[in-house]
Amino acid sequence: MADPLEMLDIASDDPEAVRDCYAERGWGDGLPLVAPTPERVDAMLATCNADPDEPVAVLPPRSGVATRRVIAVNAVLAGCRPEHLPVLVAAVRALARPEINLRGVNATTHPVAPLLIVHGEIAQTAGYNPGLGAFGPGNVANAATGRALRLILLHVAGAVPGAGDASTQGGPAKYTYCVAENLAESPWGGYAASVGVAAVSAVTVHCGEAPHNFHDMESKDPAAILDKAASAMTSLGSNNAPVSSGEFFVMLCPEHAAACDDAGWTRDRVASYLHERAQMRVGDLRAAFALRAWAPWQEALDDDAMMSVTEHPCNIKIIVVGGPGKHSSVIPSWGMTRSATVPVEV
Repeated sequence: MADPLEMLDIASDDPEAVRDCYAERGWGDGLPLVAPTPERVDAMLATCNADPDEPVAVLPPRSGVATRRVIAVNAVLAGCRPEHLPVLVAAVRALARPEINLRGVNATTHPVAPLLIVHGEIAQTAGYNPGLGAFGPGNVANAATGRALRLILLHVAGAVPGAGDASTQGGPAKYTYCVAENLAESPWGGYAASVGVAAVSAVTVHCGEAPHNFHDMESKDPAAILDKAASAMTSLGSNNAPVSSGEFFVMLCPEHAAACDDAGWTRDRVASYLHERAQMRVGDLRAAFALRAWAPWQEALDDDAMMSVTEHPCNIKIIVVGGPGKHSSVIPSWGMTRSATVPVEV
């Protein structure tokens, strides 16, 4: 792979020409790229007051150094706007946190991808979509920021398929995976504050699978709705089954969240209920996995006992995302990773 710090003179700034030039050097994600001219990079950096060449993070597996300038270059390549750069800088900080275990995330054969969740004021001022179709196409902020984070993983961390990313099949979430919390329709306030990050704006990085949909069009009973979420959580195919410390992010649509709140259920009660209901027979789990990362007390259980697929309710994270319609989703973890929430410094 070519040196990502190499200076290039490209005859044309046509997005397809830039893509082809980058592809010759093993760079890019296969899609057309915006030429990162000095003028565009400087305009991106105008949103930052700090030294653009100060290291923000060192990202494995290649131990690449991410400065604000490097982040800005990748933001331009992805089609970001200057107001998206503070989100990306915060996301890179989160990726470097030890609990994320980015080396493992990139080295595993699992199709894990870092999900970037944007919280608070910047989600609104920078144009992120927290509502209808939030995980889908059509929004510049969600699409470009998620893509930029993946380009940083490719160009800085070295998470290139084969050389630095061992995922067997890969996955579409490895192109772009960014969403905003629907704070306006959350009955429980912002997620960041619930995990102790009292900031006007924040980001969360959760390394997991693509969303698993569940729906309930009829019930106003939280238990009936959440039983369907628990069903989606109890799969032998999930890495959470043999890794009991793994997290689940449960992304409730506003209508499902409102049904829970109308019945007096708090965010913690939702998590506790899911912990109680998302259980499997211990013997079935043992038969499926000879290699397990369980707590000692779990290994001591009899085969006929029932066990939650995650060892503690605090591993189940509840966030409100989406618009009208009674569809929600479960996002299982890769397992050997924990989410990180950090403030955005604007």
